[in-house]
Order: sequence, then structure tokens, then C-alpha cells
Amino acid sequence: MLRQQDVGHRIVVRRIVGIREGRPLFSDALGELVELTETHLTLTTAQGRLRVPVGEVHRAKRVPPTRRPTAAAVVALELAADAAWPAPTRGRLGDWLLRSAEGWTGRANSALPVGDPDRPLPAALNAVERWYADLGQPAMVNTPLPLAAPVGAELDARGWGARPPVLVQTVPLATLRADHAGLPPVELTAAPSDDWLAVAAGRKGGLPDAARHVLTAVEQVRFARVYADGELLAVGRGTVTGARRLLGLTLIEVLPHAHRQGLATRVIRALADWGAALGATDAFLQVEQSNAPAVALYRSLGFTTHHTYLTRVAP
Repeated sequence: MLRQQDVGHRIVVRRIVGIREGRPLFSDALGELVELTETHLTLTTAQGRLRVPVGEVHRAKRVPPTRRPTAAAVVALELAADAAWPAPTRGRLGDWLLRSAEGWTGRANSALPVGDPDRPLPAALNAVERWYADLGQPAMVNTPLPLAAPVGAELDARGWGARPPVLVQTVPLATLRADHAGLPPVELTAAPSDDWLAVAAGRKGGLPDAARHVLTAVEQVRFARVYADGELLAVGRGTVTGARRLLGLTLIEVLPHAHRQGLATRVIRALADWGAALGATDAFLQVEQSNAPAVALYRSLGFTTHHTYLTRVAP
């Protein structure tokens, strides 16, 4: 049967879909395992998202990937994402990164176990737990999959929990073709306005001092705003990191009364134009796999999943 360390991997599931003449009928599904609980498993297939109750699973196993990014590509993207969302308090365990931002967002308050921690894995995780305990924070670890699968297996053995799976998605900037016709203009500024920060605070549950560092302490950053008749309708944030090659998109948010007007797309394309002018070649973002509307939007713009990660939380 599958285990938590199989999340993020390609699997095949044979499930029971009915009974005919006293014999079970089976159906096979192939895709990436994105969630595994005691009651069901969820995988993304070529036909979309499939949720299978455990009681219907006849057999399930991991299968070789069709094509996976190299470990170096995953590390490079994770480091670019870290530079785009920089925690103010930082430490290192060999190549591993330790990050804290007064508890504001999981990404800025978790260890990133990529590379060599310069000590055996159990000792490295003990050191992670001590580092966060000294700050008075719960220990968390972001595990890019399948790169950090050995870390995930050790955390499973320690009884750590997991937050919902996150998709790290990419697209060539050339795919994000700008179309400005008939749409309100997007303002790009080097610093966030008060109303921009208010939207971010509403989405992320407050805005401590550390949050302002996370948002602004990037050399190349722009804050997007869309107004109509003096009213703020949409916001977004773009960064260029990773040797000035990767445009990071964060906090793409449309106010509820302005949904379904194409404003999120407009914000993304405006930031793509800005990133391309700086020499960026690709865009990336991170989105919870369960956020179906956002995943559908990004798919329509050409984004595909590069890899996944789980935020693991100490018991």
C-alpha cells in the first residue's frame, strides 16, 4: 500500500468500480499522488483530479516517472523561490536553510532541506527542531518531492504531520502574451501601497514587521495594482531572482466583487512584461493543489507542475 513518502510521485491505482455477476469490475488510473489520508487518496491524471476512497482501492503502487526535472533544476527553483520570499531570520545546516518570519506564512518559517546538511539525517532534523525551539516556534520543514523523499520518510517515522500539497508551477514567459485591449491599466510600483498591504494582510492573516521584510527585501520586486473609478480591484507581486532568470509570482489576488473580469490574468501579464524586460525567461508560482480555481487559471495560461512540496509540521 502507499505511504506518505509516495506523495509527489507517479502511481497507478486499480480500483473497484462495481460488481457484475458477482465479480468485481476494475478501473485503472495513472497520475501523480498529491494527497494520501486514512480515508482516500487523490491523484492528478491527464483527465484531471481524481479522489479515490481507500475502500475502493484494490491495488496501488508507485511507477517510474515519464520525465522528471533533475535534482539540480529542483534545487535551483527552490533557491530562487527562497530569494523571492526572504525570511528575515535565517540559519544554515550545511546546505540546508533555516528560516523564520514571526510565523508569517509557512514558506518563510520552515527549513528547506536541499543539498547536504553536513551531518547524518537524524542529527540534522534534531538540529532543525532545536533551532525552532530556541525561537519559540513550532518546527516546520518544506520537503520538495521527490527530491526530499528521504527527509519525508524520516519525518513520517517521527510522527510529523503535513499541510496540503503545494504545486510548484512554471511557464516560459513567452507564453504569457500580453493583451491590453479593453482592460484597466495595471500600476507597477517598487513599494507596496497601504491598500495593497491591506489586501495582503487580509489574505495572510495579519502583517507583522517580518512580513514587510519578506515582501520588500528583494532587489528586483514590483507590486501590481488595478483600479477602476478609484477603487482597488486586484493586486499581485512579482520578483526576479535566480540569476535574474526567474519571475516569481505571489499574492495574485482579485477582490471578491471584481471576480470573472480577467483581472488576475491582466496582473500576471503585466508582471510578465516587467520580468521579461529584466531578462527573465520563465515564470514560477506556488499554489495549493486543492485551490481548484487558481490551478485552472494557471493551467489556462500555460503553467505546468515542475514539482510538488509538502510543509511538514512537528507533532
